[in-house]
Amino acid sequence: MEWIDLRSDTVTQPTSAMRRAMAQAEVGDDVYREDPTINRLQELAAGLMGKEAGLFVPSGTMGNLAAVLAHCGRGDEIILGNKAHTFLFEAGGVSALGGVHSYQIPNQADGTLALEDILTAIRPDDPHDPVTRLVSIENTNNRCGGVSLSVEYTRAVGKLAREHGLRLHIDGARIFNAAVAQGVTAADLAAPADSITFCLSKGLCAPVGSVLCGSKAFIEQALRIRKQLGGGMRQAGVLAAAGIVALDSMIDRLAEDHARARTLAESLAAIPGFHLEMGMPQTNMVFITLDDNIPLDAQKTAQHLAERGIRVGVVSQRGFRLVTHYWIDEAAVKKTITAFQEVLVKA
Repeated sequence: MEWIDLRSDTVTQPTSAMRRAMAQAEVGDDVYREDPTINRLQELAAGLMGKEAGLFVPSGTMGNLAAVLAHCGRGDEIILGNKAHTFLFEAGGVSALGGVHSYQIPNQADGTLALEDILTAIRPDDPHDPVTRLVSIENTNNRCGGVSLSVEYTRAVGKLAREHGLRLHIDGARIFNAAVAQGVTAADLAAPADSITFCLSKGLCAPVGSVLCGSKAFIEQALRIRKQLGGGMRQAGVLAAAGIVALDSMIDRLAEDHARARTLAESLAAIPGFHLEMGMPQTNMVFITLDDNIPLDAQKTAQHLAERGIRVGVVSQRGFRLVTHYWIDEAAVKKTITAFQEVLVKA
C-alpha cells in the first residue's frame, strides 16, 4: 500500500536530487573539522540565519540541548513555554543531563510568551533562587497549531532579555515555515537571538540533521558539548550534502505545503462533526477535533483511516494533527478529505 502519511513532516524522504548529492559528496573527518561538505553546510546555514557560525548536529533535540548547556551552568534556570518542544518532547534532557532548572510559563494561543510573564519569571538576586540565564521561544510553535512568531514579537523578547542580562535561544525547527508564511527572511526572525536551531529533516526533506547557529565563541562551546553528547560524527558529509540541497531548493516551496494545509482545513471543517481546534492553519499543521456527538474517538477514526491508506497523528482523545509536506500533493489532500467523509458517514 502506498501511504498518505500526515502524521508529521518528519516522515519526509530525501528527494532524488538529495540522493545524488549524498552519493557524490566529498567527505572528511568532521571531528577534525575536515569534512568540506559539512563545513559548507554550516557556513550556508549561518549565513541564512544571519549568524557568525553554525554547527551540524544529528537532531534538533541535540541542538537545543547543546544550546542550553552552552548558555547555562548547573543550577541555572531557563524560562520557556509550557507547550515548548524542549519542555514536552525532549526527555527532560536540559535537567537530566545539564542540571538546568526550567521555569514554564503559559504559551498564549498565538504561540507567544507574554512579556509580562517572562518578566515575572526572572528571578531576583537571592541565594534561595536559581539564577535565570536564558529565555527560549519556539518558532513555529508546534503545539499551538504551527503558528509563527513575528519579527516584532521576537525583537521585543530579545530586548527584554538583553535589558536583564539574559540570553535568548530560538527553537526554530520550522523557522523557514515561519519566514515563508510571513514573507520575511529567517535571518529577520533570528536576529534578536543569541542562538537558534533549525531542522533539515522536516519540511526541508533532508533525511537527517539540524544546525545550531550563533556567534563563533558560542559555537566553539557548543562543539565541545556536542562531543560530550556523542554527536561528533566522522564522514557525515553524505548527510550534510542533502542538507545543502534542502537549503538551496526546498525553502520557497514550503508555501505549497501551507496552501494545502489550508485546503485540508477548510474542507474538513465543512464536514459536520468537525471543528478546527486552533483556527485556520498559518503554516503546514492542521489541528482538528471531533465533536462530542460523533460516536468514534480519534484513535478509532485513525484506525479506519489507516485501512484506507492514510496515517494521521492522534494528539488527544478526540483530536488530530495533520501535517502537510513535500510528499503530500493535491491528490493526497483530496483522498484524505474523502476518507474522513466516508469514515464519519459510517460512524
